[in-house]
Amino acid sequence: MADRRFFSPKGPFSLTRLAEICGAEIGGDRDPDAVFTDVAALDTAGPSDISFLDNRRYLPRFRESQAGACIARPEVANQAPSGMALLLTADPYRAYARVAQAFYPAPPPAPAVAREAIVAADAELGEGCRIDAGAVVGPRARVGRHTWVGANAVIGEAVVLGDEVRIGPGATLVCCLVGDRSIVHAGARIGQDGFGFALGASGHLKIPQLGRVVIEDDVEIGANTTIDRGAGPDTVIGSGTKIDNLVQIGHNVRVGRGCVIVSQAGISGSTVVGDGVMIAGQAGLVGHLHIGDGARIGAQAGVMRDVETGTTVFGAPATVAHEFWRRVAALARLAKETRGK
Repeated sequence: MADRRFFSPKGPFSLTRLAEICGAEIGGDRDPDAVFTDVAALDTAGPSDISFLDNRRYLPRFRESQAGACIARPEVANQAPSGMALLLTADPYRAYARVAQAFYPAPPPAPAVAREAIVAADAELGEGCRIDAGAVVGPRARVGRHTWVGANAVIGEAVVLGDEVRIGPGATLVCCLVGDRSIVHAGARIGQDGFGFALGASGHLKIPQLGRVVIEDDVEIGANTTIDRGAGPDTVIGSGTKIDNLVQIGHNVRVGRGCVIVSQAGISGSTVVGDGVMIAGQAGLVGHLHIGDGARIGAQAGVMRDVETGTTVFGAPATVAHEFWRRVAALARLAKETRGK
């Protein structure tokens, strides 16, 4: 259950209303007008809470749960405890996300410009925006309507933030354009120099980085992630992409729409990532690659060659999934044979 010092639930909601919110069908023997006041995990929920079951690994907890209602797949309905209401759907996790958003919607910014904020005279602030204490909004910057700039964040000269954008405390944004409804979490660094040098024995000569970072709509960028601006072409993050904490994206990289990039992954300069690509934690991609739409990059993979559309790769150097697992099996057999000698 959420700590009420930090999170205040909305509601309560009837079972019928929750079914409408998440697009599920009501099951079980509870009254459709029964009211629920919060969301909670299976093993901590009480009679007024709604929970969810997505992974069959947690079936034992489901069978013993005290939750008043649960979002689950139809095939597990016969294992529900007596008296538990059910919201039945083929995708319980997405349904739960909608229910949790109903109880805990993102709070809108309270429009204000803190006295301790520094806003350039020629910066443009949209209707209903909020600029917290210590934040800096530079010359010619534009902040969209209902956008929230957190404490001590820096919005550099001529940066453009769209409507309903959220910039976390201590983030810095320079040389970038940010689309509507995007989120940049605390400490992220967007638009700094790309790592560009002409190497030589007499010294490494810095190459001016003259591009931008273009972040499209509905993107989320995790805490302490860094995205370098382009050297000439822009670095682009496609709409709907979600980037975890502590990710590094190099200059000129183009990330497609709806991608997921997990913590500590790194993408080197000028690599192109297609739509719907998933890159797992600590994966590393060298520069100038092309990653096809819908590809999957496994955790700690070292990607040194292009990855075709829809392909899953693992390992370092990364190889297609079936070949990777064949090598793992061969190595296990070899180890077993060696121990037997």
